[in-house]
Parts: sequence; C-alpha cells; structure tokens
Amino acid sequence: MKLYSIDTGLFKLDGGAMFGVVPKSLWSRTNPADENNLCTWAMRLLLIEDGDQLILIDTGIGDKQSDKFFGHYYLDHENTLDKSLAKHGFHRDDITDVFLTHLHFDHVGGAIKRENDKLVPAFKNAYFWSNKQHWQWATEPNQREKASFLSENILPIRESGRLKFIEDQESGILNKNISIRFAFGHTDAMMLPQINYKGKTILYMADLLPSVGHIPLPYIMSYDMFPLKTLEERAKYWKEIADNEYILFLEHDFVNECCTLQHTEKGVRLKETFTLASIL
Repeated sequence: MKLYSIDTGLFKLDGGAMFGVVPKSLWSRTNPADENNLCTWAMRLLLIEDGDQLILIDTGIGDKQSDKFFGHYYLDHENTLDKSLAKHGFHRDDITDVFLTHLHFDHVGGAIKRENDKLVPAFKNAYFWSNKQHWQWATEPNQREKASFLSENILPIRESGRLKFIEDQESGILNKNISIRFAFGHTDAMMLPQINYKGKTILYMADLLPSVGHIPLPYIMSYDMFPLKTLEERAKYWKEIADNEYILFLEHDFVNECCTLQHTEKGVRLKETFTLASIL
C-alpha cells in the first residue's frame, strides 16, 4: 500500500461559523482571521494505492460552479487535483474508487464535471462510494443544510450508474486494509476511513476534526447539524485515538497534514503535527 496527500487548493470560511460558540479571542490564536473574519482552509485529499485499487478519498470543490459561487469562498486555484495527481504520476482516469465521506459541496464538488451542457463523472473509470442513510439525507435536505448539498454535485453520480453504498455502519469494509467508521453529529452518517498502514492506524478525519485548532471538545462548528452529538462522538473518538496512538489525517487544516493526540490534565490535546510523507 502507498499513500499520497493530494492538495486541491485553499478556500475561506467565516471563522465564527467554523468555531461555533467559542470566542474569537480563543480560536484566533490557532486560526487567525483576515479583515473579513474569514479563515483559510485546505481541501486536502488522500490517495490510496493498494493492489489494483487506486482510491481517492473526497474530491474537493471542483471547478464547474459559477464565478459568483466561487467568489463567496475566495478559492486559491494554485494547486489543483490534476496537478497534485500528476506530481505523483497519476491521472484522474486511473482512479478506481472515489470514497465520499459526505456530500457537502467542498467534499463532493470535484466528483462531477461539466462537459459542454452535460454533467458527467470527473473520474470516468471509478465507482463512487456513499451510504444509503447519508445519500437520502443529502438528496432530501433540510432547509438549514440545503445550501451545502448541491444537486448538480450529487444526482449525476447516481445517474451515471457508478454509485455504490457501504452497507455496514459498524465497519463497512472497503478492502482488507480500510474499514469505515461513522459519525452523525456534523451531518447524518458521515464516514471516516480508517487505514491499516504498516502497523499504524491512520484515521481520515473529514469534518469531525477540521483542524488542530478544533481539538478541545467544545470547539464545534456551527455547520454541525447535531452539535451535542458531535460533542459526544468527539469525546469517544478522542479517547480511542489518544489511547491507541492513531495518526489523524486532516482534510481542512491548511498548515498541518497529520497529527496525534495525547491525554493531559486539561483533557485530550495535541501531541505533535507532521507531514504524511514523514511516516511513509
């Protein structure tokens, strides 16, 4: 098995929304905001090469939306999916499986591209993995979350005939080295791939842990649909992570790729940060 960090660019979101009830005087110590109160976030994906499978976890925001849409998020297009894949000797047509942690636009937008007047899969040889519970949640969205679930990112996946569902919400084996964990606070049935790599456990955090600045338990995003559920889930996950020395892969922290956690007198806190390449 080989692992690759795939950088698809940066975007900005409101700092207050990203930290919920936590005062700016606290969260700005780790995630400073600009003059518009916006913080910078990564869209960092994980590529897994394992035997005949080339698995991409999440897809970033893509490039098919309007300039007006992208203008809300101040995208930095210096790094793109195609550039990052090419750096490692791959092309998007090499991808066999696209695993979608959840269907918010910054995670699934790159799954679909626009060809003339048609919306088609951006990875023509890949199967796309979700789960039935989250798929229904995303395709029948509530009013609060509706703006994050864009039909043009989601429905063409099903229409392509290449959609597959993870069936088991306890483990959901994708292959022998990857099991699937679930979290229900951020959005219903978000999936976290857990990878067994050379005796180490790497957990892809998606939006359960956006950045190292979110490690204290109450530092929960306003975007979370069920914040008290997130609080409960994080407490359980953080203990397991610190007890077992898991490596956490961070999708949205634009400074830190990976981190570990440790028990302290103040609760579970950051132990160290490092690049993915340093552990390969």
